[in-house]
Amino acid sequence: MEDTAILELYWARDEQAIAETQKSYGKYCYSIAYHILHDREDTEECLNDTWMRAWNAIPPKKPNRLELFLGTITRNLSFDRWKAKNAQKRGNGIMDTTLDELAECIPAAHNTEEAVEAAELERSINAFLHTLSEQECNVFLRRYWFVEEYAEIAGRYGMNLNTVKTSLFRTRKKLKKYLEQQGIVL
Repeated sequence: MEDTAILELYWARDEQAIAETQKSYGKYCYSIAYHILHDREDTEECLNDTWMRAWNAIPPKKPNRLELFLGTITRNLSFDRWKAKNAQKRGNGIMDTTLDELAECIPAAHNTEEAVEAAELERSINAFLHTLSEQECNVFLRRYWFVEEYAEIAGRYGMNLNTVKTSLFRTRKKLKKYLEQQGIVL
């Protein structure tokens, strides 16, 4: 089913919208959640929460790209679930490593201007991604959006493991320099 038809179901408050969303985007959202949580049960709960969040958000929101809208919801819910589950278990797993890698080039927000700064940071990162080659962008997104392992990225793109690590290191350096040029305090 096309996105426009699915969105029409949401706007009509037809519960079939959830079934059609799950049919069209279930595997995509499952992949996002599972790469973050590494637990089938938590992933399934996250998907259910994603469908409920989408149901409550549409309307009034009318997403331009349903896939991105659902992916963002899934990703945010997965990170929240991961943080809650791992609050007592710091220091293990890929998520800590992934977040630590980005911490050196993305500032943390701790004040009342957090929402505005986060939106500006998002715009800057999106603009930065458009400056990268397609492969650099894909590798970066696979690591930091989809939270994939280095080996999984290497296999997906037919790259050497060290090439993936080097590419990500260089891209993070470029990102840091780009954000500094944009006046974003690190």
